Amino acid sequence: MIERLKRIFIKGGVITPNELKQVTQLARALNLTSISFGSRQDILLPVKENQQHLLKTYFPEFKQDIDDDTHKYQNIVSSYVCADVFQQTSWLSATTYLYLHEDFKYNPTLKINIVDPQQNLVPIYGGNINFIASKSEDYWYVNLNLPGWEKDISYPVLVFTWNIAKVAKIIEEEYKNFDNVQDLFNRVTELTDSNNKVVTEPLKIPYRPFPYYEGMNKMGISQYWLGLYWRNNQYDINFLDDFCDFCMDYKISKICITPWKSFIVKGIEKEYKFMLEKFLGQRGINVRHSSLELNWHLPVSDPEALKLKRFIVKSFDQNDISTYGLTFGYHERSEDPHYFTSMIVEKNPNPKIANSYENIASYNVLYCKNFDPNTREYIPYAQNVEEIELPGLLMQLSQLYFKQLDNNTENVKKPKQNKDSGLLESTVYQCGNCMTVYDDEIGDEEANIAPGIAFKDLPDDYCCSLCEAPKTKFKEVVLAE
Repeated sequence: MIERLKRIFIKGGVITPNELKQVTQLARALNLTSISFGSRQDILLPVKENQQHLLKTYFPEFKQDIDDDTHKYQNIVSSYVCADVFQQTSWLSATTYLYLHEDFKYNPTLKINIVDPQQNLVPIYGGNINFIASKSEDYWYVNLNLPGWEKDISYPVLVFTWNIAKVAKIIEEEYKNFDNVQDLFNRVTELTDSNNKVVTEPLKIPYRPFPYYEGMNKMGISQYWLGLYWRNNQYDINFLDDFCDFCMDYKISKICITPWKSFIVKGIEKEYKFMLEKFLGQRGINVRHSSLELNWHLPVSDPEALKLKRFIVKSFDQNDISTYGLTFGYHERSEDPHYFTSMIVEKNPNPKIANSYENIASYNVLYCKNFDPNTREYIPYAQNVEEIELPGLLMQLSQLYFKQLDNNTENVKKPKQNKDSGLLESTVYQCGNCMTVYDDEIGDEEANIAPGIAFKDLPDDYCCSLCEAPKTKFKEVVLAE
């Protein structure tokens, strides 16, 4: 019996515990024991041909949000999951994302991303229409990577927050009639009341190492967030049912799906942290996978890709190497690839002439310029290599990444030489209560602050990881070495 993956669209990856329980009930009706997450923050269910009627008969509430076999519609991706958790633009609140999700009264046929350039968990350029927050409050850059157009291009103005859904819909309806952005912009302006803003400076996305997004982590002063990841992307529906009940009992209102096939819950009150840890421990849930595993992006339901990843990760682990800040992807080579990781392992297609013979798979290894996926410029590192060679090649690239890291990260300061004393001096910030030091070259692992984040760019609710004193208690000091 043929199975097809059906996608349940979850706008921005934000779902309530009650809604997720409805999805697990649908999965049970389909005789499934698990569900999977997709790279566009959607939920994936394998459905057999003789089960199609169940989608409409038993669960009509999902009718508008489940794709058909044409794969015509797309989910909206947003970086709501990062709000109040990772680095963010000061004016962009979690509530803004939720209003924007609701503003889309139609199912998009193009991939739409609504993202904060200060975070790096959600890909910036993963859509056909990418709305990227600017420094000007309530205004967004727009990057277009439209089907049939030769290359991606920047929209000529900043778009007002509450025009995003209208602008996206008109672009979808009109872009095929044009081949340049100026004519398309003129048409959009004709069809909607605009509140645009002139672009005064080009979009510049800061480079930040890829974050660790699993486990229980501090969120502000009195709350925590939890990231959960399962290696095989098969999330047990019995566990999810119990977890949704826990969230509802303990006033956790939202569950956020990430593009990395994991999920995050935010706003866990300090008084409930112990109960959640107990809940997870009783069910044997691991919440501290190695970052070697977390920083991979694989196709869904591809056992060959998962097997290759496990082989490479095992080699990384045996060699005790660090890949912190890097991301890896696997994909079958295509003419028009869309990648969003630092490094890519491409599998080459089998030669047609050799289909009747046993073939040895061959791969290409590529990496991003400056190892920054936002450059979208992939450089070949090795071509037509065998599987056994991949771990060594990726380890070489990892070492190259760390060698050039200080040239790539704007926020990392180099120590200054004191000419009089001959000592190296560096500026740090010290807590006035307990003398704990924040050094932006090191970051703050307890608060999930990556290396390279300047103190001035820390969120306003940042507090001392030792005594929980507020950010205002820190003073600038100079250390000499």
